[in-house]
Amino acid sequence: MSELSGRIGQIALTVSDVDTALSFYRDILGLPFLFQPSPQLAFLQAGSTRLMLSTPQGAGVVGANSVLYFSVADISATYEAIVAKGATPERAPQLAAKMPDHELWLGFVRDPDANLVGLMEEKR
Repeated sequence: MSELSGRIGQIALTVSDVDTALSFYRDILGLPFLFQPSPQLAFLQAGSTRLMLSTPQGAGVVGANSVLYFSVADISATYEAIVAKGATPERAPQLAAKMPDHELWLGFVRDPDANLVGLMEEKR
């Protein structure tokens, strides 16, 4: 029996309309588009993890997904840019925790189905 590598290969996100969600994650957040095999399914690249956008198809609930957190280099500029492109603001970036070697900053927006999308920056 093989063991898990610990690396997440893909995350599925349940959305009401794949084309609308694809526009948000590709055009507003800037994730690279991979392929769309059907109107109910699309794939994008998020670092080393693939993001699958799918309508419920018998599983999952729109708007009640886990939070996706994207690491960014400049959280304030990134937050402002994606809100300017049409993301719904939820919470402007703010200090979440002071660690021994960095500060953790978090900000949040919502996608077209009201799924929460987190932005995080580890400021040294």
